[in-house]
Amino acid sequence: MRNLLRTLETLYWSIALAVGIAIVSLSPILAHHWIQSDQLTRPTVEQALFIMGIIIIFQMPIGFYSGGLLGLQKQVLLNVINACMNTLRDVGAVLILWLVSPTIQAFFLWQLVITATTAFLLAFFLWRRLPVAEDRAVFQIRLVQGIWKFSAGMSGIAILGTILSQLDKVIVSKILSLEMFGYYMLASVVAMSLVRVFTPVFLSIYPRLTQLVSLDDQEGISELYHKSCQLVAVLILPVAIVISFFSYEVILLWTQSEITAERTHLILSILVWGTALNGLIHPPYALQLAFGWTQLSVLKNVIAVILLAPLTIYTTARYGAAGAASLWLLLNVGYVVFEIPIMHRRLLRNEMWRWYGQDVGAPLIAGLLFAGLGRYFFHGSGSSFVTLLYVMVISLCTLGITVVSVPTMRSRLYDRFLKTKLEF
Repeated sequence: MRNLLRTLETLYWSIALAVGIAIVSLSPILAHHWIQSDQLTRPTVEQALFIMGIIIIFQMPIGFYSGGLLGLQKQVLLNVINACMNTLRDVGAVLILWLVSPTIQAFFLWQLVITATTAFLLAFFLWRRLPVAEDRAVFQIRLVQGIWKFSAGMSGIAILGTILSQLDKVIVSKILSLEMFGYYMLASVVAMSLVRVFTPVFLSIYPRLTQLVSLDDQEGISELYHKSCQLVAVLILPVAIVISFFSYEVILLWTQSEITAERTHLILSILVWGTALNGLIHPPYALQLAFGWTQLSVLKNVIAVILLAPLTIYTTARYGAAGAASLWLLLNVGYVVFEIPIMHRRLLRNEMWRWYGQDVGAPLIAGLLFAGLGRYFFHGSGSSFVTLLYVMVISLCTLGITVVSVPTMRSRLYDRFLKTKLEF
């Protein structure tokens, strides 16, 4: 095992170095011919791109080390490290900009420090948790031959997924002004915060699904699959629904800028729905990987990259940032509409409509109805405190209604109620 991990580790770092060096080498060209900047000087943009290239070198191996800890079923350790480093990343960035240097270079240098520290921490704990071996682990190319198909599929998914997640930002940065790109990125940061909600669920269920597949426990696979789908729906749909209905108020409360809220809220509403749909297909994606089936994800991403590039250029040029955001939503609608039926023709047959109905449809409809009523009766004439209080109440009520709308959560609440009643 140690030799295999050492081999894969070497391959990951080699790819990361190649990609990072390419970005560093191209930073002068990108700064002078791609980024449309009126507020920042070209040397500043070039330096930022240079640092981003180095960040990528450390960012790519993080996925490898995280996967290793998951394979050892050290999800708690992984989540603790990620939570601590993400908190340090965000809080530290604010302090750096406030107390040290309010520059883009300082911001990215701090991101570099945190990213490198995270990579080395994960590497340290992964190798410490591996079984002790007498011989030192060394690179052996023959070890890759036995898993090359799955490894190639996972590499293709990772590369294509990175392209899809960043394609809109690359095109928007070229076509629109740096100011509008900033508004787009602000909306993207808020929308992508949902990833931190559903990613831990994916990381928790994937090793367990793989174990159940190896045991050929079909009943256990089905039960865990639907429970995880319902859990993800309950976790992300209330947040996405409330943010999309109250996007203007959310941005205004956060930035205290009416101009920023006006120019960002529509983009945010579109992006947050795309991210929510992306989260809903993560348990099905985990099921595919547990069965070692990567071809579907590779194929869908290849088609998406081919279609999305020209469509994003057209919609961004014609409709601005909202047009680019709509392509992210359209992409994930396509996943839900086409990928789920294709997957269920091969895996967990005859359970597709349970996914659409119980797992996703019920909490979606319940959340939309309640939050929609909350939006209808909201007049927006109160103070910031009143607005915040109103949005928080609607959020809690929407969460509650979605919880009771799914069978798994409803049965747990009923059992807990009966247990409490019997105790009294």
